[in-house]
Amino acid sequence: MSIVLYRVDERLVHGQVVLGWGSQLLPHRYLVVDDDLAASEWEQDLYRLGTADAELVFATVDAARLVLPEWRADAARSILLTRDIASMLRLARGGLLRGEKVNLGGIHHGPGRLQVLTYLHLTEDDVSGLRALEEEGVEVSARDLPDAHKVPLRTLLP
Repeated sequence: MSIVLYRVDERLVHGQVVLGWGSQLLPHRYLVVDDDLAASEWEQDLYRLGTADAELVFATVDAARLVLPEWRADAARSILLTRDIASMLRLARGGLLRGEKVNLGGIHHGPGRLQVLTYLHLTEDDVSGLRALEEEGVEVSARDLPDAHKVPLRTLLP
């Protein structure tokens, strides 16, 4: 499998992802699945500044669902990122991510969010989305950095 990490992180491509995860997983590309960002070339250019030599691909959730089999079959090692749980769930619907592992990274404080971990703040919709991901056959856990303790979903949610 060439997608070596599926991650939900509201900042998408940033230092923890590129330096922390990237230095251990050695990706050839980052697959950013985000409807808004896929439509904004100038924002894409900003993200490209931080990825060094790795390719950066932007796609809407619907487009990603269509090309996911190709990304998986490609020899290029990839990290797939979504900004939020809802987007990862849309990607997973219909069993498309069955058997995969999704990492929860930084989802920070905001209106209606409750702190679950120092780097993870969830709304009620996020909690429902995580449970739905699990029902889709996805293993969900939280870990901000690769050397940090992995927290399984059953520990995160009451």
